[in-house]
Amino acid sequence: MKLSNKRTIIFVFCSLLLLIVGLILAVKLGSVHITFKDIWNSIFNYNKTLELMLVRDVRIPRALSVLLTGGILGVTGAMVQGVTRNPIAEPSILGVSQGATLIIAIFYAVGVTINTKNVMIASFIGALITGIIVLAFISKKANNNSITKILLAGTAMSTFFISLTTIIGLLTNQSQMIVFWVSGGFRNATWADFKLVFIFAIIGLVIAILLSSKINILNLGDDVAIGLGQNPQKIRFKTLMVVIPMIAAAVAVGKNIAFVGLIVPQIVRKLLGEDYRRNIPCSFLFGAVLLTYADIAARMLFNPYETPIGVFTVLIGVPFFISVARKERG
Repeated sequence: MKLSNKRTIIFVFCSLLLLIVGLILAVKLGSVHITFKDIWNSIFNYNKTLELMLVRDVRIPRALSVLLTGGILGVTGAMVQGVTRNPIAEPSILGVSQGATLIIAIFYAVGVTINTKNVMIASFIGALITGIIVLAFISKKANNNSITKILLAGTAMSTFFISLTTIIGLLTNQSQMIVFWVSGGFRNATWADFKLVFIFAIIGLVIAILLSSKINILNLGDDVAIGLGQNPQKIRFKTLMVVIPMIAAAVAVGKNIAFVGLIVPQIVRKLLGEDYRRNIPCSFLFGAVLLTYADIAARMLFNPYETPIGVFTVLIGVPFFISVARKERG
């Protein structure tokens, strides 16, 4: 067995083990004491007692929503880094997440009823608009100069969209709700949210895996891809068309969570190499692990009060981003 295959098996096993432990902790820990018996009964012997209702209707859908959202952020980060050939690219840095958050803020401001369906519509519109702008930059040959422009444009859009979101919140007396969205979190996650993110996560992951071999080719450079009979622009377009609805679902459920898509693919690539046929599914798995434990920390650090999950991802992500950017510069 090849060393890379052994590493992949060990990585998957350890990640699954961490994920199972994390899911149990996510359901068990909180301001209300929950026993393992309560968890078992909530699944196999349900009755409407306070503890079982809390587990079944609050903590389980939240834990599963966190898992799938983390997976989406991890896999979309890997895809974006693959097609741009830049290790510091990810949806939140390109402004896609912030564009979705902005349209949601506008929905709040104009008084649209906020439910899972409307939030998803708003999130998709925002992600699509931003995605089209990004696509305009990546439609040309992706040399180092154009990639730099993509990241600069994405950073500018991110800042601009978040500034507009903040202004809307202040002008419409919705600042508290807007801050909740900008900071990220799963406080109100329901089974409806889980179903939404489940659909887009699974379908998106399957398509991403099917695209992984072409992303491998594109990661070698446009000239190589063209020489092998591939159309780089077409690959980037298809990839972005997969990333947009996945990110829209992630924002609709988990709000604006940054840097997971930066951190996860970097670690996976460091451990497993450059093959996106492995990296894409493994980034999904490791993204689920990272966000699961970040959510546990967000809930438990100042228990019974909850810290926005975006705070933890930013605290980890910013130093990570600076470190990677300095290495690339060097």
